[in-house]
Amino acid sequence: MKISMNKVELKNGETIGYRHREGGNKVLILVHGNMTSSKHWDVFMEAFDSEYTIYAPDLRGFGTSTYNKLINSLDDFKEDLKDFVDSIGIKNFDLMGWSTGGGVCMIFASDYPEYVNKLVLLESVGTKGYPIFRKDENGKPIIGDFLKTKEEIAQDFVQVIPILNAYKNRDKEMLKMIWEATIYTHNKPEDEKYDEYLEDMLTQRNLVDVDYALATFNISNEFNGIKSGDKRAATIQCPTLVLWGENDLVVPEQMALDIKRDIGENAQLVYLKNCGHSPLIDDLKQLTTVVENFLK
Repeated sequence: MKISMNKVELKNGETIGYRHREGGNKVLILVHGNMTSSKHWDVFMEAFDSEYTIYAPDLRGFGTSTYNKLINSLDDFKEDLKDFVDSIGIKNFDLMGWSTGGGVCMIFASDYPEYVNKLVLLESVGTKGYPIFRKDENGKPIIGDFLKTKEEIAQDFVQVIPILNAYKNRDKEMLKMIWEATIYTHNKPEDEKYDEYLEDMLTQRNLVDVDYALATFNISNEFNGIKSGDKRAATIQCPTLVLWGENDLVVPEQMALDIKRDIGENAQLVYLKNCGHSPLIDDLKQLTTVVENFLK
């Protein structure tokens, strides 16, 4: 099915690029994660039920979207998403977020419940955020010693600086090495598609800001080592599907368990077999089947 690229101006001065796949009366919105854009949803959009019209925006600072104003929290992305759906004139839709996008979708569903019918969280960041720990001289994380500022995060020599350098030098081989060590550990995209994804990664202009937003994200009812939770997870009322790949090396299982616990009885957790952090590549058929069945 044909996927078109479009742009829309938001009232905050940002321009959001988005992919659109025509379909039926049902609407699904897809929100990507860190180091990606809507580009990485392409295989899912092509394979998903034709009854759905699908929109996949590039978050501010990713892909074809602008980055005029720096983000400081996932709420900035959430408000962009609200302006986006209002600008294109849609209100009743299903919402799906991958990784960082899962965090954006959770707070959207919490703050704008009248917009969301069902929520799908794919390998999502947990309700208590995604911490970056200080490293010892051997590069090992010092558990409990959190990096709390953008300045500290920008100097992390294990998780952050190598990616920043790869972006700066357009070093796709380094990015490939990182992804194959953490994400594409089971299956890999076909060569042409892989190169398109790597090129897309190089469009990111907000890595440190996003890492900071993830580290300070907390919608649980607990303290996460940096800040107290604002308890928004418990206010999510729509049916929620939490998907976790049993081989995910990026998001630990505990984050999926926390999401299910903190959202409560509206959430169900499903394990994706033989999948890591990108079920889109590891087992697209399993992923589409599970999501389609949930959204029916």
